[in-house]
Amino acid sequence: MTNTLNIALAQLNPIVGDIAGNVEMLRRTRAEAAKAGADLVVTSELVVCGYPPEDLVLRPSVDKNVQMEVMALAMETSDGGPAMLIGSPWRKNGELFNAALLLDGGEIAAIRCKYDLPNYGVFDEKRVFTAGPLPGPVNFRGVRLGVMICEDMWTEEVAECLEESGAELLVVLNGSPYQQDKWDARLNLAVARATECRMPLIYVNQIGGQDELVFDGASFVLGHDASLRVQAPAWQESLVSTFWTRSGDGWICAEGDKNPSPEGDAAIYSAMVVGLKDYVSKSGFPEVIIGMSGGVDSALTAAVAVDALGPDKVHCIMMPSPYTSSESLDDASEACRLLGVKLDSISIEPAMSAFEEMLTVAFADTETDTTEENIQSRARGLTLMALSNKTGGMVVSTGNKSEMSVGYATLYGDMCGGYSVLKDVYKTKVFELCRWRNANRPSHALGPDGTVVPENIIVKPPTAELKHDQKDEDSLPPYDQLDAILEGLNERDFSIDDVVESGHDRPLVLRVWRMLIGAEYKRRQAPPGVKITGRAFGRDRRYPIVNAFQGRA
Repeated sequence: MTNTLNIALAQLNPIVGDIAGNVEMLRRTRAEAAKAGADLVVTSELVVCGYPPEDLVLRPSVDKNVQMEVMALAMETSDGGPAMLIGSPWRKNGELFNAALLLDGGEIAAIRCKYDLPNYGVFDEKRVFTAGPLPGPVNFRGVRLGVMICEDMWTEEVAECLEESGAELLVVLNGSPYQQDKWDARLNLAVARATECRMPLIYVNQIGGQDELVFDGASFVLGHDASLRVQAPAWQESLVSTFWTRSGDGWICAEGDKNPSPEGDAAIYSAMVVGLKDYVSKSGFPEVIIGMSGGVDSALTAAVAVDALGPDKVHCIMMPSPYTSSESLDDASEACRLLGVKLDSISIEPAMSAFEEMLTVAFADTETDTTEENIQSRARGLTLMALSNKTGGMVVSTGNKSEMSVGYATLYGDMCGGYSVLKDVYKTKVFELCRWRNANRPSHALGPDGTVVPENIIVKPPTAELKHDQKDEDSLPPYDQLDAILEGLNERDFSIDDVVESGHDRPLVLRVWRMLIGAEYKRRQAPPGVKITGRAFGRDRRYPIVNAFQGRA
């Protein structure tokens, strides 16, 4: 029986589907942990295949590769070095499980399967995995580890079962994506489990972006008294050694570094940076292309892109029309100068003239309306996508959540793109993030210090500039009112009456509600984007496009 342990928390960034690459990453991590004297390396959930794998894990070839790579890694633990507790899909008796595998002594020494498969919000694990039984402890070199996998920690009966069956130390493998204020929820749940079971808890989370999800890391250790003993940094890969001794009160973790938890605008901005960085790099795009309007959305998008990828991989395009003001041209140019990125200008006026001529007969005896405005937007979208086709760069769309909510966006126009960093960020928050970034530079950012969004872009009234003297408030309520209403309808599932009671006029709330429901078909065709809130557009929200509830709530 050992009385000391060195447990390494491996906070890693796997790539979904890169099984051989992920296992090689685990191999390197183990070698590094061995140099630090680790007895055990603990990873995040499904690190072997990447999380979430979705339907990819149903392919027989994936299963075959997982089995082969894991067995090879297990055999390497016969060298007397650290054992590994890894997350992996695993097939037993014809059924597929979300599993934790203990690799030790040259073999798979133990297997524990996830008991509570989440099936809400962005999660649909019951679609691909079979739930395992309530787990008992894993015997690791004389220490009884209570192994849980992510959602299992949120379920009281799992920890209770482990306690009653003699676990000494709770170990949780996680793929817990970031959203606003989730850190506190995680920590509170971990504290509850540690307090109930009167034993320490190790929590290891994934880092990095996968489609719309971003994982913030921030792995931690709680003592048997539920005190925070160690916390890994957020938003970056890390291997953290934790040192344990057995005492009369059970296992005690020595105090270590406690990095700040992810919160506020700093966390939101970091989520956007990490999400875009990994989407671009893991997909293999050489650069990104951004349509610059001189407005706040494109300016913030460009800042995020530079911080994520560096200025040499960001190509901005100004596409003026006869309605584009000199102020917008100057603001776009200044934003690009501050960021150090390439800015090209391509006028869409020839395209507008061509479409006007093409459609003269078809549009005879009709009034000019939003149709002509949308043609401008689509000319810009076509231009950006043509550049994308020619260069291989990915277009980053610049629409925010306020616009996506009410349909203030043009299909196949400003909605064109492969990814959106502002998709889950309301307009009022866009302004706040611009001011935050001007005053702060994240440690992992590749962009410059100081101001990156010109002050004039932040203070001037928002406009699409699709006709003379146009302002967003010509078509929309003021953004502070609009966003407050949308937050109630989107994130809180408020009824019309609930939103009215919170201080808004009923006709305005009804108008916003109808725009929200009526724009569902547009959102289904929008690019993926970083999840920030508890109810992002995408897997979080699955409303029918055609429904008879429009106008009543």
